[in-house]
Amino acid sequence: MRLKRLVFSAFVGAALLAAPIAAPGQDRTQTLADIRQELTVLYVELQRLGVELNTTGGAGGVATAGTTLDRVNALEAEVTKLTNKIEELENRISQVVRDGTNRIGDLEFRLCELEDGCDISSLGETPTLGGGELPVVAAPIPPATPDDPGAVAPGGELAVAEQADFDAAKTTLESGDAATAAQLLAQFVDAYPGGPLTADAMYLQGEALAQQNQVAEAARAFLASYSAAPTGTYAADALLKLGAALGQLGQVNEACVTLGEVANRFPTSPAVTDAQAARQALGCP
Repeated sequence: MRLKRLVFSAFVGAALLAAPIAAPGQDRTQTLADIRQELTVLYVELQRLGVELNTTGGAGGVATAGTTLDRVNALEAEVTKLTNKIEELENRISQVVRDGTNRIGDLEFRLCELEDGCDISSLGETPTLGGGELPVVAAPIPPATPDDPGAVAPGGELAVAEQADFDAAKTTLESGDAATAAQLLAQFVDAYPGGPLTADAMYLQGEALAQQNQVAEAARAFLASYSAAPTGTYAADALLKLGAALGQLGQVNEACVTLGEVANRFPTSPAVTDAQAARQALGCP
Protein backbone atom coordinates (compact mmCIF):
# COMPACT_ATOMS: atom_id res chain seq x y z
CA MET A 1 0.00 0.00 0.00
CA ARG A 2 2.88 2.38 0.81
CA LEU A 3 4.52 1.65 -2.54
CA LYS A 4 1.22 2.28 -4.33
CA ARG A 5 0.88 5.62 -2.54
CA LEU A 6 4.47 6.60 -3.48
CA VAL A 7 3.92 5.68 -7.12
CA PHE A 8 0.65 7.65 -7.15
CA SER A 9 2.34 10.70 -5.54
CA ALA A 10 5.23 10.59 -8.01
CA PHE A 11 2.77 10.20 -10.91
CA VAL A 12 0.66 13.21 -9.89
CA GLY A 13 3.74 15.18 -8.85
CA ALA A 14 5.16 14.70 -12.32
CA ALA A 15 1.89 15.94 -13.79
CA LEU A 16 2.14 19.09 -11.69
CA LEU A 17 5.72 19.58 -12.83
CA ALA A 18 4.46 19.65 -16.42
CA ALA A 19 1.93 22.40 -15.67
CA PRO A 20 2.66 25.93 -16.96
CA ILE A 21 5.49 27.52 -15.01
CA ALA A 22 3.95 30.90 -14.32
CA ALA A 23 0.81 32.87 -14.91
CA PRO A 24 1.09 36.42 -16.28
CA GLY A 25 2.45 38.75 -13.64
CA GLN A 26 3.67 35.98 -11.33
CA ASP A 27 6.96 36.63 -9.53
CA ARG A 28 9.68 34.79 -11.46
CA THR A 29 11.95 34.21 -8.48
CA GLN A 30 9.17 32.49 -6.58
CA THR A 31 8.36 30.40 -9.66
CA LEU A 32 11.93 29.15 -9.95
CA ALA A 33 11.99 28.31 -6.26
CA ASP A 34 8.75 26.35 -6.62
CA ILE A 35 10.12 24.35 -9.55
CA ARG A 36 13.34 23.52 -7.70
CA GLN A 37 11.29 22.38 -4.73
CA GLU A 38 9.20 20.13 -6.96
CA LEU A 39 12.38 18.65 -8.47
CA THR A 40 13.64 17.76 -5.01
CA VAL A 41 10.32 16.23 -4.02
CA LEU A 42 10.29 14.04 -7.13
CA TYR A 43 13.89 12.90 -6.53
CA VAL A 44 13.08 11.96 -2.93
CA GLU A 45 9.92 10.08 -3.92
CA LEU A 46 11.88 8.05 -6.47
CA GLN A 47 14.56 7.35 -3.88
CA ARG A 48 11.85 6.01 -1.57
CA LEU A 49 10.50 3.86 -4.41
CA GLY A 50 13.95 2.31 -4.70
CA VAL A 51 13.91 1.51 -1.00
CA GLU A 52 10.47 -0.05 -1.37
CA LEU A 53 11.81 -2.32 -4.13
CA ASN A 54 14.42 -3.64 -1.71
CA THR A 55 12.15 -4.02 1.32
CA THR A 56 8.58 -4.69 0.16
CA GLY A 57 7.21 -8.13 0.84
CA GLY A 58 8.94 -11.23 2.01
CA ALA A 59 8.82 -14.95 1.78
CA GLY A 60 5.65 -16.46 3.15
CA GLY A 61 5.57 -19.55 5.29
CA VAL A 62 6.69 -22.66 3.51
CA ALA A 63 5.22 -25.98 4.50
CA THR A 64 7.58 -28.12 6.52
CA ALA A 65 5.32 -31.17 6.66
CA GLY A 66 4.88 -33.74 3.93
CA THR A 67 7.38 -35.46 1.69
CA THR A 68 10.59 -33.96 0.38
CA LEU A 69 8.92 -33.52 -3.01
CA ASP A 70 6.06 -31.57 -1.38
CA ARG A 71 8.52 -29.21 0.32
CA VAL A 72 10.46 -28.70 -2.90
CA ASN A 73 7.24 -27.91 -4.79
CA ALA A 74 6.22 -25.45 -2.08
CA LEU A 75 9.59 -23.72 -2.26
CA GLU A 76 9.39 -23.49 -6.05
CA ALA A 77 5.91 -21.95 -5.84
CA GLU A 78 7.14 -19.40 -3.29
CA VAL A 79 10.16 -18.48 -5.43
CA THR A 80 7.89 -18.05 -8.47
CA LYS A 81 5.53 -15.79 -6.54
CA LEU A 82 8.37 -13.63 -5.22
CA THR A 83 9.99 -13.44 -8.66
CA ASN A 84 6.75 -12.26 -10.23
CA LYS A 85 6.32 -9.64 -7.50
CA ILE A 86 9.86 -8.35 -8.00
CA GLU A 87 9.38 -8.13 -11.76
CA GLU A 88 6.12 -6.23 -11.26
CA LEU A 89 7.79 -3.74 -8.92
CA GLU A 90 10.76 -3.30 -11.25
CA ASN A 91 8.48 -2.55 -14.19
CA ARG A 92 6.43 -0.03 -12.25
CA ILE A 93 9.49 1.77 -10.91
CA SER A 94 11.15 1.75 -14.34
CA GLN A 95 8.09 3.46 -15.81
CA VAL A 96 8.23 6.17 -13.15
CA VAL A 97 11.97 6.64 -13.67
CA ARG A 98 11.67 6.95 -17.46
CA ASP A 99 8.78 9.40 -17.27
CA GLY A 100 10.39 11.37 -14.46
CA THR A 101 13.71 11.63 -16.30
CA ASN A 102 11.99 13.04 -19.39
CA ARG A 103 10.07 15.58 -17.34
CA ILE A 104 13.16 16.64 -15.37
CA GLY A 105 15.04 17.22 -18.61
CA ASP A 106 12.21 19.41 -19.88
CA LEU A 107 12.17 21.39 -16.64
CA GLU A 108 15.94 21.91 -16.70
CA PHE A 109 15.60 23.33 -20.22
CA ARG A 110 12.78 25.65 -19.12
CA LEU A 111 14.68 26.79 -16.04
CA CYS A 112 17.72 27.59 -18.17
CA GLU A 113 15.56 29.74 -20.45
CA LEU A 114 14.43 31.75 -17.42
CA GLU A 115 17.85 32.23 -15.80
CA ASP A 116 20.18 34.93 -17.02
CA GLY A 117 23.49 33.72 -18.41
CA CYS A 118 22.43 30.07 -18.70
CA ASP A 119 23.72 28.35 -21.86
CA ILE A 120 21.20 25.75 -23.03
CA SER A 121 23.85 23.98 -25.09
CA SER A 122 25.82 23.26 -21.92
CA LEU A 123 23.00 21.33 -20.21
CA GLY A 124 23.98 17.98 -21.67
CA GLU A 125 21.96 14.82 -21.21
CA THR A 126 19.74 14.53 -18.16
CA PRO A 127 21.05 11.77 -15.86
CA THR A 128 18.66 8.95 -15.16
CA LEU A 129 16.68 9.43 -11.98
CA GLY A 130 17.88 7.10 -9.29
CA GLY A 131 21.48 7.22 -10.51
CA GLY A 132 24.25 9.35 -9.09
CA GLU A 133 23.77 11.19 -5.84
CA LEU A 134 20.25 11.69 -4.57
CA PRO A 135 19.12 14.25 -1.99
CA VAL A 136 19.16 12.93 1.55
CA VAL A 137 15.70 12.40 3.00
CA ALA A 138 15.04 14.88 5.76
CA ALA A 139 15.77 13.63 9.26
CA PRO A 140 12.86 12.99 11.62
CA ILE A 141 11.53 16.05 13.41
CA PRO A 142 13.00 16.19 16.94
CA PRO A 143 10.66 16.16 19.96
CA ALA A 144 9.29 19.48 21.09
CA THR A 145 11.01 21.33 23.91
CA PRO A 146 9.84 24.37 25.92
CA ASP A 147 12.37 26.51 24.04
CA ASP A 148 11.14 25.37 20.61
CA PRO A 149 7.41 26.15 20.24
CA GLY A 150 7.50 25.30 16.54
CA ALA A 151 8.63 21.74 17.00
CA VAL A 152 6.27 18.80 16.90
CA ALA A 153 5.55 17.25 20.25
CA PRO A 154 6.21 13.50 20.67
CA GLY A 155 3.38 11.04 20.15
CA GLY A 156 1.51 13.27 17.71
CA GLU A 157 0.56 15.80 20.40
CA LEU A 158 0.07 19.47 19.58
CA ALA A 159 3.01 21.77 20.03
CA VAL A 160 2.74 24.98 21.99
CA ALA A 161 0.35 27.46 20.28
CA GLU A 162 -0.22 25.04 17.36
CA GLN A 163 -3.99 24.79 17.80
CA ALA A 164 -4.32 28.55 18.27
CA ASP A 165 -2.33 29.28 15.11
CA PHE A 166 -4.37 26.78 13.11
CA ASP A 167 -7.67 28.18 14.38
CA ALA A 168 -6.59 31.73 13.56
CA ALA A 169 -5.68 30.80 9.97
CA LYS A 170 -8.91 28.82 9.51
CA THR A 171 -11.01 31.69 10.87
CA THR A 172 -9.31 34.08 8.47
CA LEU A 173 -10.18 31.80 5.53
CA GLU A 174 -13.77 31.49 6.68
CA SER A 175 -14.01 35.28 6.91
CA GLY A 176 -13.31 35.51 3.18
CA ASP A 177 -9.74 36.84 3.32
CA ALA A 178 -8.18 34.12 1.18
CA ALA A 179 -4.90 35.94 0.54
CA THR A 180 -4.12 36.46 4.22
CA ALA A 181 -5.31 32.96 5.06
CA ALA A 182 -2.99 31.44 2.44
CA GLN A 183 -0.04 33.28 4.00
CA LEU A 184 -0.98 32.22 7.53
CA LEU A 185 -1.45 28.60 6.49
CA ALA A 186 1.88 28.55 4.65
CA GLN A 187 3.55 29.90 7.78
CA PHE A 188 1.78 27.24 9.84
CA VAL A 189 3.03 24.43 7.59
CA ASP A 190 6.59 25.78 7.85
CA ALA A 191 6.35 26.18 11.63
CA TYR A 192 4.84 22.76 12.39
CA PRO A 193 6.13 20.26 9.80
CA GLY A 194 4.71 16.82 10.41
CA GLY A 195 2.34 18.01 13.11
CA PRO A 196 -1.12 16.54 13.75
CA LEU A 197 -2.77 19.52 12.03
CA THR A 198 -0.29 20.01 9.19
CA ALA A 199 -2.20 17.96 6.59
CA ASP A 200 -5.40 19.85 7.46
CA ALA A 201 -3.54 23.14 7.09
CA MET A 202 -2.24 22.08 3.67
CA TYR A 203 -5.79 21.32 2.54
CA LEU A 204 -7.09 24.69 3.74
CA GLN A 205 -4.09 26.33 2.05
CA GLY A 206 -5.20 24.69 -1.19
CA GLU A 207 -8.70 26.08 -0.66
CA ALA A 208 -7.32 29.57 -0.09
CA LEU A 209 -5.14 29.39 -3.20
CA ALA A 210 -8.00 28.02 -5.30
CA GLN A 211 -10.17 30.96 -4.25
CA GLN A 212 -7.47 33.23 -5.71
CA ASN A 213 -7.40 31.24 -8.98
CA GLN A 214 -3.86 30.00 -8.26
CA VAL A 215 -4.73 26.58 -9.61
CA ALA A 216 -1.27 24.99 -9.88
CA GLU A 217 -0.30 26.11 -6.39
CA ALA A 218 -3.63 24.85 -5.03
CA ALA A 219 -3.07 21.48 -6.71
CA ARG A 220 0.32 21.14 -5.03
CA ALA A 221 -1.23 21.95 -1.65
CA PHE A 222 -4.00 19.37 -2.13
CA LEU A 223 -1.42 16.75 -3.17
CA ALA A 224 0.74 17.58 -0.15
CA SER A 225 -2.28 17.29 2.15
CA TYR A 226 -3.33 13.91 0.78
CA SER A 227 0.24 12.56 0.80
CA ALA A 228 0.72 13.67 4.41
CA ALA A 229 -2.53 12.06 5.62
CA PRO A 230 -4.06 9.63 3.07
CA THR A 231 -6.73 8.64 5.59
CA GLY A 232 -7.10 12.03 7.27
CA THR A 233 -10.08 14.30 7.77
CA TYR A 234 -9.76 15.99 4.38
CA ALA A 235 -8.18 13.09 2.44
CA ALA A 236 -11.13 12.35 0.16
CA ASP A 237 -11.82 16.03 -0.54
CA ALA A 238 -8.11 16.69 -1.13
CA LEU A 239 -8.00 13.92 -3.74
CA LEU A 240 -11.19 15.22 -5.35
CA LYS A 241 -9.94 18.80 -5.58
CA LEU A 242 -6.51 17.67 -6.74
CA GLY A 243 -8.16 15.85 -9.65
CA ALA A 244 -10.35 18.85 -10.47
CA ALA A 245 -7.33 21.16 -10.41
CA LEU A 246 -5.36 18.85 -12.72
CA GLY A 247 -8.27 19.00 -15.13
CA GLN A 248 -8.17 22.82 -15.04
CA LEU A 249 -4.45 22.67 -15.78
CA GLY A 250 -5.07 20.58 -18.89
CA GLN A 251 -3.65 17.37 -17.39
CA VAL A 252 -6.79 15.42 -18.33
CA ASN A 253 -5.34 11.89 -18.16
CA GLU A 254 -3.85 12.51 -14.72
CA ALA A 255 -7.09 14.18 -13.61
CA CYS A 256 -9.15 11.15 -14.66
CA VAL A 257 -6.87 8.76 -12.79
CA THR A 258 -6.90 10.92 -9.66
CA LEU A 259 -10.67 11.38 -9.67
CA GLY A 260 -11.12 7.64 -10.17
CA GLU A 261 -9.05 7.00 -7.04
CA VAL A 262 -11.65 8.82 -4.92
CA ALA A 263 -14.18 5.99 -5.32
CA ASN A 264 -11.48 3.34 -5.04
CA ARG A 265 -10.08 4.65 -1.78
CA PHE A 266 -13.13 6.29 -0.20
CA PRO A 267 -16.17 4.39 -1.53
CA THR A 268 -18.51 5.71 1.19
CA SER A 269 -17.42 9.35 1.03
CA PRO A 270 -19.79 12.04 -0.29
CA ALA A 271 -16.85 13.17 -2.43
CA VAL A 272 -17.40 10.15 -4.71
CA THR A 273 -20.47 11.73 -6.30
CA ASP A 274 -18.59 14.96 -7.08
CA ALA A 275 -15.63 12.99 -8.42
CA GLN A 276 -17.87 11.01 -10.78
CA ALA A 277 -19.49 14.23 -12.00
CA ALA A 278 -16.05 15.76 -12.59
CA ARG A 279 -14.91 12.69 -14.52
CA GLN A 280 -18.01 12.89 -16.69
CA ALA A 281 -17.39 16.57 -17.38
CA LEU A 282 -13.83 15.81 -18.45
CA GLY A 283 -14.95 12.95 -20.69
CA CYS A 284 -13.00 10.35 -18.77
CA PRO A 285 -13.36 6.78 -20.05
